[in-house]
Amino acid sequence: MITVFKKEISVFFSTLIGPLIIGGFLLLNSVLLWSNFSKLNILDYGYADMDIFFEISPLLFLLFIPAVSMRVFTEEYANGTMETLSTKPITSLQIVLGKFFSVFSLVLFSIMPTLIYVISIYYIGESVGNLDLAGILGSYFGLILLCALFSSVSIYASSIANKEIISFVLAILLNTLFYSGFDVLSEFSFLQNIDLIIQQIGISFHYEMMSKGLLKFSDIIYFLSFTFLFIKLAELVVIEKKA
Repeated sequence: MITVFKKEISVFFSTLIGPLIIGGFLLLNSVLLWSNFSKLNILDYGYADMDIFFEISPLLFLLFIPAVSMRVFTEEYANGTMETLSTKPITSLQIVLGKFFSVFSLVLFSIMPTLIYVISIYYIGESVGNLDLAGILGSYFGLILLCALFSSVSIYASSIANKEIISFVLAILLNTLFYSGFDVLSEFSFLQNIDLIIQQIGISFHYEMMSKGLLKFSDIIYFLSFTFLFIKLAELVVIEKKA
């Protein structure tokens, strides 16, 4: 698993595409949050908090994470190296976990520079230090769990696709479906009796409170369970491919 992890990290940074993806994500985040070109910028928001960041980040990760993960399996299929992996003393689950943790680590790496936003708001507020750091820490924890789930879904999409663009589009569709699709579905009138149950299947229902720093055990279990589910689904695909 460690070998697969190291390989994926090295491949990601072996070309300019990898750093450009991370750079593009951070640049877009900065423009939306700090530029006068954006109506969402924190300076005009008037409150010393990170609410806007945690609201728009899931939307950016819907594109960013599929872009990072789209090649992890499709490249193996294209190069015929899945057969090579099948001869190694490594299980299908270890292959999937190695790729999952590589993508997840890259996502965490891209989140780390955003901590400078916290420092900036801490000092530019009307009163220095007038910031709910505990709440922000909880919100970051919720965002990390969200990214883990998006990563596992995107890894699964890559495992069943044979081309990178197909993997990219499929990952976006699946993540969007789980993030907001169930909210849309719950609004249909003929489902009004079970609308809350339908909403609870979706990601946004569980992320909404976590994005405000309110952590509930049930929400944490939700994210961990669905992350594990898609990792297992990807493992089943890899087992079939290796057979």
